[in-house]
Amino acid sequence: QVQLVESGGGLVQAGASLRLSCAASGRTSSIYSMGWFRQAPGKERELVAALRWSGSTIYNADSVKGRFTISRDNAKNTVYLQMNSLKPEDTAVYYCGAGGRYNSYDYWGQGTQVTVSS
Repeated sequence: QVQLVESGGGLVQAGASLRLSCAASGRTSSIYSMGWFRQAPGKERELVAALRWSGSTIYNADSVKGRFTISRDNAKNTVYLQMNSLKPEDTAVYYCGAGGRYNSYDYWGQGTQVTVSS
């Protein structure tokens, strides 16, 4: 089993920055990739960014390219999502996911709310 704990959400104004953190524990050796997803009210959950547990980025959604960056701290088993130039349409609950295969997510964090006001 893998446990994921997210932090870093909040309420900010448009144009501001936030950094989300996702700390992984348990059988982290079984993780192939980790990703950040988001779900806005009335919408489906969408993948925002993902990377291999080794650290290389494998996906960035077009809607966040140039603004969001996913990264990993090996020593802390933590994945980050640096979000710059936030827009009201970025408002959503953000979830961290982890999985043992490419594009397969078996473990989820509890979610953290990001609200961007105009």
